[in-house]
Amino acid sequence: MRSVAGAEPMNERSVTAEAGSNIAFVKYWGARDLERAIPANPSISMTLDACRSVCSATFRPSDGGAEGGAGADEVLLAEGDRLVDPGAAFTRRVLAQLDRLREWAGVRGAFRIATRNTFPAAAGIASSASGFAALTVAAVHALGREVSSSELSALARRSGSGSASRSVWGGFVEWPVGDEALCAAQPIADRDHWALCDLIAVVESGPKEVSSLDGHRRAATSPYFERRLERLPDKLERVRSAIRARDLAALGPVVEEEAIDLHLVAMSSRPPIFYWQPATLALLAVVRELRAAGVGAWATMDAGANVHVLCEPEDEPRVAERLEAEPAVERVLRDRVGGGPIWREGAEL
Repeated sequence: MRSVAGAEPMNERSVTAEAGSNIAFVKYWGARDLERAIPANPSISMTLDACRSVCSATFRPSDGGAEGGAGADEVLLAEGDRLVDPGAAFTRRVLAQLDRLREWAGVRGAFRIATRNTFPAAAGIASSASGFAALTVAAVHALGREVSSSELSALARRSGSGSASRSVWGGFVEWPVGDEALCAAQPIADRDHWALCDLIAVVESGPKEVSSLDGHRRAATSPYFERRLERLPDKLERVRSAIRARDLAALGPVVEEEAIDLHLVAMSSRPPIFYWQPATLALLAVVRELRAAGVGAWATMDAGANVHVLCEPEDEPRVAERLEAEPAVERVLRDRVGGGPIWREGAEL
């Protein structure tokens, strides 16, 4: 990754950025190079609107490096009206990304980072995607840099959360396979192209037992991993065509098939990973019941037990009411296609 030309900021600067999570129609599962987040296959997703991460980044420049003059980096998580320690694992990942961004920008200094989500973290709703996209956007602007969305996508990907590369764009997004320099996501269509809804039936709001990173590590041990890759070119083209045509009846079947394939690979990895809960299966049956009643509803799941249900806006009230009636559903998050990240001056957390 090239360094951005420009003088080191002379004054402390604070920026707050927001980025939407995303739901993958064709999943990122398995990597050619997990450390650099180079995926084993292309993926396609829809950026969400209500499920967002908010990150405030303050950069204090220093001639003596991050350890001298400006102090040490600080990472905080907003919980209600309090700022708390987010834990060692999350802090390590954030600090590593800050080091990458300082090196990329050619600057020395320290960051104060505070972040929060509007939805449950680590529960299979792509909180790392929105979190590291928001972090990257906030930190880059706090460093005083102006870059393209493509470069922001590549920088967000370097966090280790490959899906963050897609959350740097709004609307419908494809992340192709590429080398270090070219592995950035690109838009298929913007948010105004199709007002698709995503209703997320939350049955498990706590952190999942096996992280997505561990799932990526195990993916290639599945006997079905290579077979899934063989089938993906056809799926990718079907999904692209359905998005361009705004055709949910064409998109839905391939999205459901792809979600099941991801979990088939996870369940057959060594050791196996079982993300589904009994409520997951019950919700899949509810979605089939809705379709049998003439409602256009299609399900997908990321690496977790929660179920995303895609539908058109006119069907949203009926679908939400039916999902909320399930005893195991803690709540239903009503979301839809969202725009790209936004940022503004000042630290709000």
